[in-house]
Amino acid sequence: MRLLLVPLLLAVLALRQDDTTALRAKGSATAPVTIYEMSDFQCPWCARFVRETLPALEREYVATGRARLVFVNFPLPMHPNAVPAAELAMCAARQQKFWQMHDLLFRNHARWETLREPGVYFLALGDSAGANRDQLVECLRSGAMRGVVRSDAEGSVRSGARSTPSFYIEGALVEGAQPIELFRQVLDSIIRVKTGRQ
Repeated sequence: MRLLLVPLLLAVLALRQDDTTALRAKGSATAPVTIYEMSDFQCPWCARFVRETLPALEREYVATGRARLVFVNFPLPMHPNAVPAAELAMCAARQQKFWQMHDLLFRNHARWETLREPGVYFLALGDSAGANRDQLVECLRSGAMRGVVRSDAEGSVRSGARSTPSFYIEGALVEGAQPIELFRQVLDSIIRVKTGRQ
């Protein structure tokens, strides 16, 4: 585990909010802490975080209004299906289906990660997520979300991330599929400072 302090200005510029941020955020925009999760849909450690830590993080911090979670695409070059998966998730986001697609991609990770052409499988996931297939196909075909995915990845690198998952939290970078206990320490400390309570 690496906990690094990142120069604040650089990190804010790297992970700036854009018009898709609300589509892939969970929690109140007025929460005292925002967690930027830099993740790769094909990364097994990211899938582990989603399975083992994210449910408690959502229950204890996001649902209670103490933290907001923003997903940032950081597809790694060694994962050939990571960019298409990220584009699929962002196209689903345009239909308010980002988190449904996020969950399906991670839950079915082992089924699509080695496919040479994952397109048909991805469209089936879109159906399962309740997305409009024609709109999803058009979004993917046009490459409408390619720039967003690329911008996310570039911002992740500029903020200091070198691996997935990585988390930018109030000037610090936490790397790896860390347990909820580590997030509790970091988040409780920040919340205590910002609000005067835990």
